[in-house]
Amino acid sequence: MRIVLASKSPRRREILSMLGLKFDIVSADADESSDLTDPAHLVRELSLRKARATRALLEQKGEWSDDTLIIASDTVVAADGAILGKPRDEDDAARMLSLLSGRTHQVISGISLLYGTRECADFDVTSVHFCDMTPEEIEDYVSSGEPMDKAGAYAVQGLASVYIKGLEGDYFNVVGLPVHKLNTMLRELLGTSLLALGK
Repeated sequence: MRIVLASKSPRRREILSMLGLKFDIVSADADESSDLTDPAHLVRELSLRKARATRALLEQKGEWSDDTLIIASDTVVAADGAILGKPRDEDDAARMLSLLSGRTHQVISGISLLYGTRECADFDVTSVHFCDMTPEEIEDYVSSGEPMDKAGAYAVQGLASVYIKGLEGDYFNVVGLPVHKLNTMLRELLGTSLLALGK
């Protein structure tokens, strides 16, 4: 079986590598415009678009086979009904962090699997509890550069960890790939597990 990660995210790549999987990275541009306002439905739909666009690219190159598994994911942060993607600039990152400071928010990842003619798409939700951040702390964190390519403008596995009191759900979902949900979906779709794929 050929495993394809349909993402350029270094975090997702690190997670799959940690699990012992051998995979190729093939990422195709997918239309991310949407009228969906429910974050769970949005990320599920976007992950499926990414997976399908990657399959179309592989087909175009003559590299698609029925023994190819595509894994695609999309992550957003939701706080007070607002969907927070990656910040546009430092001011936008500071705005997001101010919104998250001292509150609990949700990280929602959509995940899609394509194998042969079969498709499977779902999502996972993790609640993250932030402590209060002073304006100076927000400024210092933004100036580190870490928030700039992260949904919600923070990295749970990085410097932002000092501001996170705890979380409920899959930690890896917050990093960018819901490992438990992925394993559950693999069992349903292929009758196998992540550990078996990594052997």
